[in-house]
Amino acid sequence: MANSQSDTPAKFRLSQNHHMTIPWNTFISQEKMPAKNAPLSEKASVVGRVGIIMLSCGTGAWRVRDAMNTVARVLGVTCSADIGLTSIQFTCFTEGHSYSQVLSLPNTGVNTDKLNIMEGFVANFANDFSTTTIRTIHNQIDKIEQKPSQYSPVISGLAAALACCGFIFLLGGGIPEMICSFIGAGIGNFTRSLMGKHRTTTFASIAIAVAIAGLAYMIAFKIFEANFQVLAQHEAGYIGAMLFVIPGFPFITSILDLSKLDMRSGLERLAYAIMITLIAALVGWLIALIFHFQPANFLPLGLSPLVLMLLRLPASFCGVFGFSIMFNSTTRMAMVAGGIGAIANTLRLELVDLTTLPPAAAAFLAALLAGLIASVVNRFNGYPRISLTVPSIVIMVPGLYIYRAVYNIGINQISIGALWLTKAALIIMFLPLGLFVARALLDREWRHFD
Repeated sequence: MANSQSDTPAKFRLSQNHHMTIPWNTFISQEKMPAKNAPLSEKASVVGRVGIIMLSCGTGAWRVRDAMNTVARVLGVTCSADIGLTSIQFTCFTEGHSYSQVLSLPNTGVNTDKLNIMEGFVANFANDFSTTTIRTIHNQIDKIEQKPSQYSPVISGLAAALACCGFIFLLGGGIPEMICSFIGAGIGNFTRSLMGKHRTTTFASIAIAVAIAGLAYMIAFKIFEANFQVLAQHEAGYIGAMLFVIPGFPFITSILDLSKLDMRSGLERLAYAIMITLIAALVGWLIALIFHFQPANFLPLGLSPLVLMLLRLPASFCGVFGFSIMFNSTTRMAMVAGGIGAIANTLRLELVDLTTLPPAAAAFLAALLAGLIASVVNRFNGYPRISLTVPSIVIMVPGLYIYRAVYNIGINQISIGALWLTKAALIIMFLPLGLFVARALLDREWRHFD
């Protein structure tokens, strides 16, 4: 008997994707007709495609809807959209007719370079495309959509290594922790990037990357311990090797979406961020149990307050710069975000050390400052605010607190775990609140609904 798979035509087998590719060019019926005069279905295809590409870049629902509305107004239609984490349901109206579509993504991620290009495309849409054809618009979107990532897995791994190396110093780690975190995070994110290229599911890629990062840290630490007489207490820095998986973008955008009453998007993003965090923390906890690591306090660095502050500036810059590169920002955009993060995060840490201000309140003020600076920078170079603000405050997300909460709950120390979880939740809530206030102060459209 012939194999059942061989009886299926090869063309049909190759097309059996769970998320099927949309043939956008098949919507075009009038090749030479200006876009403003095109049928409603063709106009809607442009509006929907702009929205789904914006959504694929990781930006929030408010920005996606704003982009869709901008394009719809130029094309002479009215758009109403319901936006989630990976899908959009929208309807376009004109002259008593309506046309609806449902679009979805196979996965979610962050691409600040493509987001910057798309925002420029939308901002100039009226001048560049209002008199062109639908096919011309789709051809231009094709070029943007097909733009490859700027960085290879090796560069992504080095970016994570740099970010986590700076991260662990800001948490109180010394040179041994920084070196081992550099090695562990670099190998871990290199692995995750390779798995991403092969479209490995999110659960598996996060779990394997964290496990490999922890294993790499352990091997590096044992080598240092055996050859350089490094104290065993430095093993506590293993947490830094896995902080590259912190879902800063969905955490921040979820609260921003909720603040604009985009409940569906906000709750879906929050659930996604919590899912990623729990996977990483649980795998890290298992690694710690296997190798008998404990999230103990770091050894004192013995630095004066002035020296510590001066070192926090470059460490914060490196952390933000590394995360920006991981988000596929251009080098220049990453440097701008790094500068903002260096100022804002150093302010936060100094407020905690030198005043009686609670960490959550200090995080709010630091995020507010980052948002204000990013708004000013946005007016000069047009970089999307979210591409500057989120990387600049992602190193303020209390990954150490979250991990300690899961670790203590895992060993049945519920009260201690709940305390760490409460501290983490307060900081996570106040970070986007600071960005919201900054945006409300300097952006009239954000302050109001219409």
